[in-house]
Amino acid sequence: MMKILMCSDGSMQARAALRFGGIIAATNQAEVTILGIMERPGDEAPMFESLKDAQQELKARGVNAEVAIKAGNPVEEILKKTRETPFDLVIIGAVRRGMRGPFLMSATAYKLIKAIEPPVLVVIGVRQSLRNILICSGGERYIDRAVGISGRLAKAAGATITLLHVMAEPPTIYADLIELEENSRLLLRSNSDLGRNLRREKESLETIGVRCDVRLRHGLVVDEVFKEIRQGDYDLIVTGSSPAGDALRSYIMGNITREIVNTAERPVLVVRGHETPAGLTQGLKEILSDLGHALSRSK
Repeated sequence: MMKILMCSDGSMQARAALRFGGIIAATNQAEVTILGIMERPGDEAPMFESLKDAQQELKARGVNAEVAIKAGNPVEEILKKTRETPFDLVIIGAVRRGMRGPFLMSATAYKLIKAIEPPVLVVIGVRQSLRNILICSGGERYIDRAVGISGRLAKAAGATITLLHVMAEPPTIYADLIELEENSRLLLRSNSDLGRNLRREKESLETIGVRCDVRLRHGLVVDEVFKEIRQGDYDLIVTGSSPAGDALRSYIMGNITREIVNTAERPVLVVRGHETPAGLTQGLKEILSDLGHALSRSK
């Protein structure tokens, strides 16, 4: 049974997070703990009433939840709770801090994403259903855990998954590869690392009965991700976070993840991978080489 920790500070966005979390909890028949956190003591009564209302809403969906209230630093209290109990998912609400600048997400939300081991679902805005899920795939094995968790959520909710991969603009000498990159069927049949990995991800989802489409784009990752989000009616965006031990790659993926959470007007699920990704330069060389061979064979 899935174990979910829903966190609340009593705010309106926290309530929206609890409601969206209720959709996931109900479809997965999950075991839920609602953790209310007060940064300053003295607000026990309004916090208790807020959590009691959330508990009743979950009960109306057929989900029984236990309630706990703590006072202190939110990151420290949630970290402590996740160390005590092996949760499969942690859900928090977050608001955007203003409309300008690269760091719009609250500091607490980002610290939680980086600090705790379980996947973190950051609920931004309001979504009433879970029908379409977008996975931002790096085309490497570090995303496998995110694919597995997304598949579990999609199967329970009857949702469709789109696997999106964005490739950097290739050098001019590889301009002919653009057409191949955009033709997902050709790429999925190719023997490139990217083709094999995307094919494995797609097949793993279809094996458990989840409908999965693969979409390819090329250009700047964040720009292309948001073009896709704007064009599709996605209820949930899923992105990976590199293993903490890989400082350089973690920094790169951390910035992309930060931009997605900062700018997306919908829930974002961040899943830390367990596998260390291949080097950026070497990985790109191998992909271009394999795609070049595939293009030659297709002529």
